[in-house]
Amino acid sequence: MRRRASLHLSAANRHRPTRIRERIMIEAQHGLVIEAGIDEVWDYVQDITKWANLFPGCHSCEVIDEHDSRWVIKVGAGGLVKTVNVLVHVDQWDGPGRVDFTYSLEAEPVVGGGSYTAARSGDGSTEVGLQVRVEGSGQMAPMWEAMCKPLLPQMAKTFSSRLKEEIEQVAVPVGAPAAVGESRGFLGWLSRLWSRLLGRQPSA
Repeated sequence: MRRRASLHLSAANRHRPTRIRERIMIEAQHGLVIEAGIDEVWDYVQDITKWANLFPGCHSCEVIDEHDSRWVIKVGAGGLVKTVNVLVHVDQWDGPGRVDFTYSLEAEPVVGGGSYTAARSGDGSTEVGLQVRVEGSGQMAPMWEAMCKPLLPQMAKTFSSRLKEEIEQVAVPVGAPAAVGESRGFLGWLSRLWSRLLGRQPSA
């Protein structure tokens, strides 16, 4: 009798439904052309705080070290709005052509990653590609899917537009000669920004 009971229970356990853990992944890509040389673009892009300043909904960015930072971001779509702490890790600074990064949300089962790529165009401008993905798991995965599916492509597009605008505001126009004695890199970028703020152009 005991053996029959044991077999009966084992058969019942085999047919008991197993709860499958929820998991989602959403990806967005966006391409653009920035009317500036690739070195000027890199002068801007290599500063992670500038990424944060352009990112939609980002309230603050704390730089931890060369590769790590903590962002406070308000995200939402429709009635779903959350303020989250995001740990961003740059896996690779490979300027001027590539940046790879990963991130995770504190206290939330959400991780992700992405990349920035840049290449010289034939006319001297820079072709930029942005790719980002978000992965959620657990019981809150459906909520994150509902929030991120419409939001992620729009955030990538908005970030790209802001990046293009910020760099082109202070960049030497494509095809124009650089000012005599003007330094390249960050000092050159700073000089052009200062001249723009004062309402004058660097002398040729």
